[in-house]
Order: sequence, then C-alpha cells, then structure tokens
Amino acid sequence: MRLVILDDYDLASEWAAKYIRNKIIEFQPSAERCFTLGLPTGSTPYGCYQKLIEYYRSGDMSFKYVTTFNMDEYVGLPRAHPESYHSYMWNNFFKHIDIDPANAHVLDGNAEDLEAECRAYEQKITEAGGIELFVGGIGPDGHIAFNEPGSSLVSRTRVKTLAKDTIVANARFFGNNLSKVPTMALTVGVGTVMDAKEVMILITGAHKAFALYKAIEEGVNHMWTVSAFQQHPCTNFVCDEDATLELRVKTVKYFKGLMHVHNKLVDPVLSIKDQ
Repeated sequence: MRLVILDDYDLASEWAAKYIRNKIIEFQPSAERCFTLGLPTGSTPYGCYQKLIEYYRSGDMSFKYVTTFNMDEYVGLPRAHPESYHSYMWNNFFKHIDIDPANAHVLDGNAEDLEAECRAYEQKITEAGGIELFVGGIGPDGHIAFNEPGSSLVSRTRVKTLAKDTIVANARFFGNNLSKVPTMALTVGVGTVMDAKEVMILITGAHKAFALYKAIEEGVNHMWTVSAFQQHPCTNFVCDEDATLELRVKTVKYFKGLMHVHNKLVDPVLSIKDQ
C-alpha cells in the first residue's frame, strides 16, 4: 500500500492522470491486447479525466486500444438522463477521446433482468483478461463504488440498495430533491475491484479525511469498505493535503518520506513522457 500526498486537488488529479497515462503507454496495447481500465464517476475523478483529455489532444497517448469498465450505475434512471453515469462518462470523458464505444462498458440500470446484467458484466471483465488498473473514489463513509457500509468484502457485481447518507450526498446532483435521487444501483463488488492487478483510489477534500483515516490507519472493516484495499498487493491511495487532516502526523511524515525517496529513484509520474 502506498499513500501519495499532493498539495491540492489539481496536483492530485494530475498525478493520477499521469499514472494512468504512463501505465497505458508502458503496456503497449494493441488490437489483440487491450489495456483494461476500471473507472469511477463523481466530482473527484473529474480533474483526472480533464488531464487525460489534454494528454490525448496533445498526442501524448491514445485510448484506441483501451477497454473500460465503470464501477456503477443507478437503477431506473434513463441512460440519457443528465445524472446517469452513462451520461457522465460520455459527456466528461469518452466523447473527447478516441476510445471505441464498443470498448466502453457501463452497467445497464434499466436491464430487464438486473441480476443477469450483473453476471454478464463480471463475465465481460473475465473475457477481457481482468482489470489492469482499477481507479476508484470513495464517499465520506468510506464506501467504494456503491459498496455501502456493511457490504461483503468479497462481494461481486450486484444490485445494491443505497444508504441514506449516500442518497443525501447525491441529492446535490438532483436539485437537492431527495425524492428524485435513485435508491438502488448496480455496482461492482469489493471483490471485483480487489481482483484488479492494480488499484488507485482518489481521496480529496477535508470531508473525506475521516474516511482516509479509516482506510489506512485502522484495520480492515466491512463498515468502511475502502479499508479492504490495505490487503491488495498494489494499491495507491492518492490524496490532497486536506484529506490528511485526520491522519497522525507520524503517518503523514512516513508516507511523505517514502515519496521523497521514491521520487529520487523512479517516479511513475516522471517516467516515459516526462524524462
């Protein structure tokens, strides 16, 4: 596990985008061997997506041979609804890059058989060779995707009822009208994300500070599902200074010290295009 601490949201977004860019370039994807990337939605990854669009437009990278799997989608919200995660991804990312639409996978919250849709999604991930890098964000209660507190840490893609705190947090996207916020979603499971070769979790803002504390300073706990990634062999938690407010000073100094040493040796952000 690695904690990467940047000064602010913009720098955290840039670090994450460069990490993704460099991983794709190093992989050397082709028509026969696509790079498979797991992606989140929400306000936290927005800056990262904007930087990736910049890298594509400047010719630094291509998404032609990248296959993506999104974490989740609301149940019952039309795909064309401005707050569906399908709309979010196309409006904020996919339509600005050269990804093949057939390679951009988002769960269908309007499928006739939701459980069959979830099983098929897991099968598609398997057929794609698994996820090389799964990027995620978290809620203030430490949930990743829609794996709410109390979720199984070995869960797979499934239908999930949303917690009241999540509905309240997402109301801002629905005119602060709680009655308009969907109460159910399809989500990849904690186990689904744990199967990825690498995981990168973006955590920014003071309102996520207690969740970051629970994620790395306390033990694995299904009430804070993000804590499961302490046990993943290759997890990067990427955060800004505000998100570290609940961490012990010793913890912050320890990880900043590791960053300093690592940057002198070989920083993935400074590799390939930046050297």
